[in-house]
Amino acid sequence: MPAIDLRSDTVTLPTAGMLDAMTQAPLGDDVYGEDPTVNRLEAELAARLGFAAGLFVPTGTMSNLLGLMAHCERGDEYIVGQQAHTYKYEGGGAAVLGSIQPQPLTVKADGSLDLAEVVAAIKPDDFHFARTRLLALENTMQGKVLALDYLAAARRLTREHGLALHLDGARLYNAAVKLGVDARVIAGHFDSVSVCLSKGLGAPVGSVLCGSTELIGKARRLRKMVGGGMRQAGVLAAAGLYALDHQVDRLAQDHANAARLGEGLLALGYEVEPVQTNMVYVHLGERAEALKALAAERGIALSAAARLRMVTHLNVDTAQIDAVIALFADFARK
Repeated sequence: MPAIDLRSDTVTLPTAGMLDAMTQAPLGDDVYGEDPTVNRLEAELAARLGFAAGLFVPTGTMSNLLGLMAHCERGDEYIVGQQAHTYKYEGGGAAVLGSIQPQPLTVKADGSLDLAEVVAAIKPDDFHFARTRLLALENTMQGKVLALDYLAAARRLTREHGLALHLDGARLYNAAVKLGVDARVIAGHFDSVSVCLSKGLGAPVGSVLCGSTELIGKARRLRKMVGGGMRQAGVLAAAGLYALDHQVDRLAQDHANAARLGEGLLALGYEVEPVQTNMVYVHLGERAEALKALAAERGIALSAAARLRMVTHLNVDTAQIDAVIALFADFARK
């Protein structure tokens, strides 16, 4: 493995405490609903976020897919950002597996959708059109945190127009830490929320979909349909419980490291987007491949993209951030 890996916060390894929790977890067959650790995770995270029920699944992609399919029927439509994970990075699952038509809209620089454009995109009650059923937001969106007043406005809009509201909250806890609020404050605006445990929270596998008892019941049936039923999954759920109890507050350190990296690159003359949470975006143009190659020589893993994303996480410390800044300094001199 590279000494420093900034490609994503999905590359984290379990801590010693997390591994210990995993080995001691009581287990059962979750497809029969008999894994006590899975049941505890689902109930506890749902309660923390203000929902009636939760569903543990292998991935955030599956969690979002089940949420969309539970809200929508075949031939329905959901409104979503053009850069949103559910639309762009999940293999077209909603369309392919759910027969749900996406209506993508341009994402603004702050990660939000223009709510006037959302209203304009809602289809009239006419058999010529797909039925608009759902608005899906993402928070954080490429590292940007959606403001609470924006979420409240989106909630009012969906209620006025009879839509459900789903949150891809893969990095919900990053948003909550940045805003200095309990995650429940953000989640309370939504009908369903997908939370990834395997990103900044540092668990090796898993996401949880939270919603009403009826919605989660439907999602549980759909989980079986798409092959997401796991057996003694408590060994994985235990990692999620440990992360929720021990690795939320420390996300602030990831944000501080990202800010340090962004400031260091700005000082070197690089074009850096404003940093809010644990993502740093640098515009490199045609230099991306050369930078990636130089980084690899130094044991630093980066993606090769003209708009380079670097993501801080629990396996990257401040000294390693300084090493990455030194890499960029040397690259600038070349």
